[in-house]
Amino acid sequence: MRLNRYLASCGLGSRRSCESLIQEGRITINGEVCLSLGARVGDQDVVTCDDRRLSPSKTLVVMLHKPPGFTTSTVDEGGRKTIYDLLPAEWKHLRYVGRLDRESEGLLLLTNDGDLAQRISHPRHGLEKEYLVFLDKPFLREKKNQLLTGFPLPEGHAKMESVKFITRRQAKVVLKQGLRRQIRQMFATMGCPVRRLIRLRVGHLDLGDLAPGRWRVLSETQIEGLKKRLG
Repeated sequence: MRLNRYLASCGLGSRRSCESLIQEGRITINGEVCLSLGARVGDQDVVTCDDRRLSPSKTLVVMLHKPPGFTTSTVDEGGRKTIYDLLPAEWKHLRYVGRLDRESEGLLLLTNDGDLAQRISHPRHGLEKEYLVFLDKPFLREKKNQLLTGFPLPEGHAKMESVKFITRRQAKVVLKQGLRRQIRQMFATMGCPVRRLIRLRVGHLDLGDLAPGRWRVLSETQIEGLKKRLG
């Protein structure tokens, strides 16, 4: 296994961030500092980071139904509740995959596998994310195509993969991008501020009957299915 992938499987972050650890001389293989990004690791090799021996962790993926009012962060500077207040204390190390802003709700994934987190969140892999959107004002359906072709926002060109209006104030939206507050910004730009936003699905994983504030551990089969979809 390539060294950067091995380090990611030990929970040290994404492959790219693990490459930085290698370049900084913090990784040893069998007692020797390794600076080669192309190095490979076998089952019998002893790998350390900052003199701490590493071993791959069993991949853990947790599905959380985030309620509104919780920040997606490890610590909130204002002392407000975070998503980690909803989880067992031993899961404080899990990395959240993508963000839901404080007032948004719905499906949020957390994992100890930095590489998997990177692959889920990176738009290159095209993983769909579906949302239920409630608007403050009626939306003119004839403007729907503007959402699909997109328009510039501060972070880049934003567009939606699909939009299905249930009523003029309620829609289901699918994204493959992950720009900051993208759905809220796009609808606000078109004069229809979002009143409520719920993430229903990430890839083939859907919220189902998971109650707000509750969590569920994904099975090995579900995790393998997710990895297969990411290639």
